[in-house]
Amino acid sequence: YYIPCLKLPDEEQVKIGIWGMRHLEYIKHHRKGFYTSLVIGCELHRYLADINKQAEEMFDTLVSQYKTAEGITEQLKAANQMEWVCKMNNIKQRATESINENIIYN
Repeated sequence: YYIPCLKLPDEEQVKIGIWGMRHLEYIKHHRKGFYTSLVIGCELHRYLADINKQAEEMFDTLVSQYKTAEGITEQLKAANQMEWVCKMNNIKQRATESINENIIYN
């Protein structure tokens, strides 16, 4: 018997962060055909890295926009740390929800 030596092509070693991993779990369970086509085409890693990059950029943009819209500054952080932490956690949660809705689970 001759058994072929199958080897996948080397992919770029780009780290896939939390956003890419969340999207991976979503497509594994809810879009199985799409997931299979990415795996067969050896494009899964590149696709997830792109999703992760888009989500990180959107997160940074949304957080900075929310901070300026609500007037959260370093002076507030120096004057009242607990209020600043509460507001920043709220902003980060809203940004995460927006990313989940528009990029990750879409």
